[in-house]
Amino acid sequence: MRSLFFLFLFCAFSIVSFAQKTEIQYLSGTDKDHTVTWDFFCTKGMKSGIWTTIQVPSNWEMQGFGGFNYGQNEKIYNNEQGLYKYSFNVPKTWKKKQVYIAFEGSMTDTEVKINGKTAGAIHQGAFYLFRYDISKLLNFGDKNLLEVTVSKESSDFSVNKAERRGDFWVFGGIYRPVYLEAYPYARQQRSRRYPRALPGKGGQLLYHSRNLVAGAG
Repeated sequence: MRSLFFLFLFCAFSIVSFAQKTEIQYLSGTDKDHTVTWDFFCTKGMKSGIWTTIQVPSNWEMQGFGGFNYGQNEKIYNNEQGLYKYSFNVPKTWKKKQVYIAFEGSMTDTEVKINGKTAGAIHQGAFYLFRYDISKLLNFGDKNLLEVTVSKESSDFSVNKAERRGDFWVFGGIYRPVYLEAYPYARQQRSRRYPRALPGKGGQLLYHSRNLVAGAG
């Protein structure tokens, strides 16, 4: 009888663990040495005015686009925008999941669209992760189009004061990884910390499990 009880517990634990598995799909590379090519258009400065390509993640100045800014130099200040496009597929099995797109860092104001529809409010601030629930915007089992507009200068004075006016070089671009996260709809998040870049190529599915506590905040 005891053996059956422990077998039941093992099976129940296995089912719960499988159900809580988070699936990760990278759209960019994972770091400066492992990048993915996206379509790119720079509005001003070097190599501007034409659609070409760029490596993501990166700062576009380091790829020969736009103009260099020094935070304390108010006389010469470039305020170009970078327009990104990237096509990707998502598994048909994700239709029953809650799917987010996550950006680990973008300089600075960032507008995100999926298949021509806005994913959410423009993000402001260059140094922390942000994400959008894009479950209702995706074509599951088919091609999708990601469009991102990044402004080097923020429309928020306080963001520029804090991040753009120091004694350092000021850059623009999606400079940290971008990826999709697919969760079971019934998941309960324990915290608002999200995964750092995992080894792998852009567009490759990477899997890991999280220990989740029902009802945790």
